[in-house]
Amino acid sequence: MNGIWGIVGAAITVIGTITMGFLTYRGTRTAARINSAPTSKQVDLSVLQASVERLKEECGELRTEQSRTRSVLWSISRWALVLRDQVTERGGTPQPPPQDVEDFYRTGV
Repeated sequence: MNGIWGIVGAAITVIGTITMGFLTYRGTRTAARINSAPTSKQVDLSVLQASVERLKEECGELRTEQSRTRSVLWSISRWALVLRDQVTERGGTPQPPPQDVEDFYRTGV
């Protein structure tokens, strides 16, 4: 009878070892999946932050360029008005500006 109990005990030990191995495997996979989620979110956040910084830089460059363009436009418009006044002072008749230029002189836009 002791032999049978020994075999039953050995069988239970084998089944317990297999069960524990399976549960350990599942637990390890679950833990790996849980640990990888924050890492992937951190990568996503890094990409988003880099994109935002790049867009801020590009926006700053565009604003600077727009400001310079506006400044040159105002200088050219003042210069054109001075030329028109010079022609008028000498008794000439200046050529009328195109409509969009006239609108710009009137509204500044």
